[in-house]
Amino acid sequence: MALNLSPLTPLSYFASLVQSDDQFPLLEAAASLAQDEEPALDVQQVLDDVARLLKRVTARMPDDADDLTRLAILTQVFYKDLGFGVNANDYYTPENSYINDVLRTRRGIPISLAVIWLELAQALDLQAQGVSFPGHFLVKVSLDGGLVVLDPLTGESLGLDNLAERLSPFRDPADQKGAPDLDDGETPLGLYLQACPPRDLLARMLRNLKEIFRSQEDWPRMLQVQDRLVVLLPEVWTERRDRGLVHAELGQVHEALQDLRVYLDAAPSAPDTAALRERVIELSGL
Repeated sequence: MALNLSPLTPLSYFASLVQSDDQFPLLEAAASLAQDEEPALDVQQVLDDVARLLKRVTARMPDDADDLTRLAILTQVFYKDLGFGVNANDYYTPENSYINDVLRTRRGIPISLAVIWLELAQALDLQAQGVSFPGHFLVKVSLDGGLVVLDPLTGESLGLDNLAERLSPFRDPADQKGAPDLDDGETPLGLYLQACPPRDLLARMLRNLKEIFRSQEDWPRMLQVQDRLVVLLPEVWTERRDRGLVHAELGQVHEALQDLRVYLDAAPSAPDTAALRERVIELSGL
C-alpha cells in the first residue's frame, strides 16, 4: 500500500490537533491559527518560545513555593518583568489573536494572553483554567484558600464587586428585578465562572477573528476561519451555514449550496430557514 507523504496543510494540521478532547493541545492549536497568515510558520518554535518564558518564571521560584507563592511570582514575571499586556493602540487587529505575534510584541487581547498564561500556570502545577466570561475572557486558579479570578490583561485579582460590575451590562434588567445580590449564596455568578473547555476557548478565539473579517468584508480570510470552525465544531450547524454564506460572497456556488443544504437538513426548524431556502433557490439558478 502506497503511503501518503503529502505535507499537511494548515487546515489538516489543525484538524489533527483538535480531533479529540483528550489531552487537547491548546497552545499548539492556538498557535497554528497564524498559519492562515503565514503557512510556513514554525509552530514548534512558538512552543519553544513559551518554554523559554517558563524557564524565566521557574528561575525565580523557590523549591518550597506553595500555590499562592507560585501564582504571585508568575504574575510578577509575566506582567512586570516580561511586560505582557493589552494592545490598546490596535485592539481589533487580527495579530492580537496570533500567538507568535503576541509573543513577539508582548501585546494582545484577554484570550490570547490567557492562552500563554494558562500554559505557564499549568506547567507550574497551578489549578488554572480559562473562564468564558461575557465580554472579557478571564482566568481562575483554585488555591487552598479558595478561588482566585484574574484579568489576563493585567493579572489583577477580581473580587465579587468587580465581577458584578463587569457582568452588569450583559444581564437583562428584567431578570435582575428581585434577584439576589452577587454575594448571596444563591447567586448565579458561579454559572459565569465555570471552566471554559479548551475547545470552547479556541472557538472563541476563532469567532473573534471571524467578526473582524466579517466587519471588513474580507471574505477570503473569513473563509479560512470558517473552515477551522467547521472542523473544530462539526455539529454546530450555524458555522456550516456561515461558511456557505461566505462561499456565496466569493461566488463559489457549488460549495455554498452544499453547506447551506447541510444546514437546512440539520436545522429545519431554525428561524432563518425560509430566507435560506430562498437563497438556495437563487443560487441554484446561477
